[in-house]
Amino acid sequence: MKIYDAIIVGAGHNGLACAAHLARKGWTTCVLEQSSAIGGAVRTEPFTLPGYRHDFGAMNLSLFAGSAFHKLYADELKLHGFALAPASDCFASVFPDGRWFGVSTDLEKTVARLARLSERDAEAWRRLVAAFPGEAALIFAVLGSPMTARALAGLAWKAWRSAGVGGALKLVRLLLSSPRAWLDQQFENDAVKATLAAWGMHLDFAPDIAGGAVFPYLESMAGQAFGLVIGKGGADTMIRAMEGMLQADGGVIRTDARVEQIIVENGRATGVRLAGGETLQARRAVVATVAPRALAAGLLPNGSGDAAFDKAARDFRHAPGTMMIHLALDGLPDWSAGAELQRFAYVHLAPSLDMMARTYQQAIAGALPDEPVLVVGQPTAIDPTRAPDGKHVLWVQVRVLPAEIRSDAASRIAPDTWDVVKDAYADRALAIIERYAPGLSKKILGRAVFSPLDLERANPNLVGGDQICGSHHLSQNFLFRPVPGFAGWNTPVAHLHLAGAATWPGAGVGAASGFMLAQQLGGR
Repeated sequence: MKIYDAIIVGAGHNGLACAAHLARKGWTTCVLEQSSAIGGAVRTEPFTLPGYRHDFGAMNLSLFAGSAFHKLYADELKLHGFALAPASDCFASVFPDGRWFGVSTDLEKTVARLARLSERDAEAWRRLVAAFPGEAALIFAVLGSPMTARALAGLAWKAWRSAGVGGALKLVRLLLSSPRAWLDQQFENDAVKATLAAWGMHLDFAPDIAGGAVFPYLESMAGQAFGLVIGKGGADTMIRAMEGMLQADGGVIRTDARVEQIIVENGRATGVRLAGGETLQARRAVVATVAPRALAAGLLPNGSGDAAFDKAARDFRHAPGTMMIHLALDGLPDWSAGAELQRFAYVHLAPSLDMMARTYQQAIAGALPDEPVLVVGQPTAIDPTRAPDGKHVLWVQVRVLPAEIRSDAASRIAPDTWDVVKDAYADRALAIIERYAPGLSKKILGRAVFSPLDLERANPNLVGGDQICGSHHLSQNFLFRPVPGFAGWNTPVAHLHLAGAATWPGAGVGAASGFMLAQQLGGR
């Protein structure tokens, strides 16, 4: 029987970050991945045609570039090939009447675009940008801190010392506000509001859901202040670099190694059993980077010993699903609103807050939305190495879809399984893009469609196609993520820890939960 200090179940970025930091601390670590490739949702493959590299899920690596893990290990990651391609034109939204608004790192460009829509909003933007450094320090301190009583007390003290009671209350209000409430306080123009509100839809926050305001705020201000980065050659540059770093420190990664059971003896996790019967022993920790339901549904067949925890794990709520459409193109979309849009990393097609709210409600009710929220990624506008010379790839996220289809809000597609309807629904999404970029269909050289069901098949953590591994609504965030009383990556089983996007601080490629857990286990 092979014995390690720590066994990590799942080779996504959180699992790799946890293993890499523990290995640097001298722990013997083994990462087990059930699929044939590591990376989880952060993968880059030629899904359409040879020579066209498509990011399976995550494309934007800004969170990782700004993460505590990268800050500590930037030199080592670079040594193992980590490379970024920066975008100064970050994100934009286009509207049916031909208007558009986009955020670029050049403040005067952004403000000029705003002024065409609203002089008042242009001034509001300048005020927000000026205040961002101070407010961001507090927000990032919250998002980068463990959810423990001691840490929270320290954050409260820091907020009071740096911002006073008024500033602390302002932060709390932002964290509790809905996107619409915050946007209505800041701006008057509907196009500006819609452009920023689209970021809430990335994290399961329709315009009127409490707790969602912080994401439009952070994404818009961070884009303005820092820009946006994608992986040079593909998002998997971070995965390959973490793999190299871990292996250089003696860590082991095994693929095609499905964990069938976490072995528990006398209330303590002591190892794992793989499909096929092989067992591995863990002296100090077993770390599962899985959706909570996976613990209750199989990895702990006899339960955790805490009935309330087991029920909460089974009841963990997942966000609506996503479809991914990958296109190999003969050229970038010809946006009718203007050629300048071809320079942006992201173009959102989500023309109003009311449309986003309607789309979300349709999906929650099990209906195929008549007008889904589309996130159109143009990675080869930033990084031409992802396609042959003169060619391009398009990364299309169709957000907020039902896991199980009960009806079609447009009454055109008969309810059926995703395997049956995915191509018809992909056609609907592409027809929407065609309205904003006429002639797109003639540029398509190859296409690959991943339905919500396909996403879950590729990565079981994406339950129902939920790319963020769990709703971030207030009842399942902060101290309540993933389960009340277990926000510190702990479980009722001694030496068994839960990390990944389902745990605090949630989704994104910042590797925060895996890294903070590793710091906790390894004594910083």
